[in-house]
Amino acid sequence: MPLNPVAEDAFSAATYRKVALRLIPLLFVCYILAYLDRVNVGFAKLGLKVEPWFSDAVFATGSGIFFIGYFLFEVPGNIILHRVGARLWIARIMIGWGVVSALMSVSSSPASFYTLRFLLGIAEAGFFPGIILYLTYWFPREHRARMVALFMTAITLAGVLGSPLSGWLLQVSDGWHGLKAWQWLFIIEGLPSVLVGVCVPFLLTDRPEKAAWLSADEKRLLHDRLEAEERTKAAQGHHNHRASDALKSPLVWLCCLIYFGIVVGLYGASFWLPQIVENTFTKDKWQIGLYSAIPWGVAAVGMVLVSRHSDRTGERRRHIGLSALIAAAAFAISGLPGLPPALVMVALAIAITGVMSAAACFWALPTAILSGTAAAAGIAWINSLGNLAGHFSPEMVAWLKTKYNMGMALNGIAVMLAFSACLVLFNRHGSPARTK
Repeated sequence: MPLNPVAEDAFSAATYRKVALRLIPLLFVCYILAYLDRVNVGFAKLGLKVEPWFSDAVFATGSGIFFIGYFLFEVPGNIILHRVGARLWIARIMIGWGVVSALMSVSSSPASFYTLRFLLGIAEAGFFPGIILYLTYWFPREHRARMVALFMTAITLAGVLGSPLSGWLLQVSDGWHGLKAWQWLFIIEGLPSVLVGVCVPFLLTDRPEKAAWLSADEKRLLHDRLEAEERTKAAQGHHNHRASDALKSPLVWLCCLIYFGIVVGLYGASFWLPQIVENTFTKDKWQIGLYSAIPWGVAAVGMVLVSRHSDRTGERRRHIGLSALIAAAAFAISGLPGLPPALVMVALAIAITGVMSAAACFWALPTAILSGTAAAAGIAWINSLGNLAGHFSPEMVAWLKTKYNMGMALNGIAVMLAFSACLVLFNRHGSPARTK
């Protein structure tokens, strides 16, 4: 018997809450480990800099070369996930990157450092866009920004928990069993990914129809809502179902440009925050970790509030553009010479909150215009091209820092974020920014 509107709304809310509680915590843990293993090189740098073969230039190239391997294997990896299912593919990715991340401990030259970072990019390719795609199998667009934000708060928690952990390991582990502290950092933070990866096939469900933990009515609700969304896309002229459709879409390419600037800000903060804290606040490794956790903690709260408001209002363009613009201004302010340390920390907290809010709301755009294999290819293509900023950003920051100073490097990050903000805010016609 059909439910009355009030009862139907209550049933719908309870169903999506049930799905979120079942899926998001596991995905959250997986992404904490993924992001920690990707960016812990920023803390390892504090120990590696005493190695005769290591330098700022080696760090910048090694940080960025990760994204070349990531770029090359991102699209095929996501198409494979779409075809074989998330359970097995996410497990394969996690075990692979955990092993390679731990092997970073055997780096002994620029060549070995570059090789392992490149292999780490290959191992992790497909994880983030795979999860974004996976969430579209369960949640329609009115829930998507909030779900992506909850998932992406793993980045901020990786900063909140990982920064003190990394600082503590650098402080206490030097000389354990003949290994240096930076080597233990890679080993201890890499192996949990392998352990969780082994558990993923037993904990994750590929699609709603395979979920034994959902009732028939709950499965029908999820199916009907997603089918209605597909009909809406078709009515709006978004007939993007094949991989080639995604790669030919001007909206997808515009999304790539927007995301590129956002990612410059994300990795500018992730890779260089420990260095900024060391230069501004303290040389103590443990305290560097504690200070570095502060901006990420603020961002964890801010990004969820912004994305929740975006979902509630159905508005995307201003939420993304203004978040990126605020982040740009805050990065520029944090680089002002003579700024008191407390204000540097406030500016960095605002900057990282803006970046994370823009990134979380952003993924509601491409998922609203792509379906099927096109969604798998398009999301991966946007993420892979956007994440080339992870190669560009460390190189840009290192060059500006060497030629001028760290303040100028932070201004460079600000310019790229302002570029993305302008693309979103001023492309009102024929752009994904109109998608709600």
